[in-house]
Amino acid sequence: MPTRVRSNWRPPSAQQRRHTMTTAAPMVTPERVRFSGRGVVESFTVVMEPPAGFEDQAPYLIALVRLDEGPIVTAQLTDIDGVVSIGDRVEMVTRKLSTEGERGVIIYGYKFRPVLNV
Repeated sequence: MPTRVRSNWRPPSAQQRRHTMTTAAPMVTPERVRFSGRGVVESFTVVMEPPAGFEDQAPYLIALVRLDEGPIVTAQLTDIDGVVSIGDRVEMVTRKLSTEGERGVIIYGYKFRPVLNV
């Protein structure tokens, strides 16, 4: 099953696509749009001092990824074997984000990795 970015929307008459819904045009019923899950790294940083719950993952990379359809999403980069550069092609994958609570519930979400098949 392909991974999807949650909540992909656009007004039916608009060409612009958004990652999340907007209240800018409340009278318009938005249309759900499926994104490819591929894009390019627009910017990135290395997180050395992570927030609570992510200490065991540091250091890790966070990037702004411009999806091929236009929206920019923020996500962690994964499966990086070398240097990351602005303009690198990436694709969305499902990965573990964190473990929560006494029972160790695993939270999954999307991250981006270098494109395997160009």
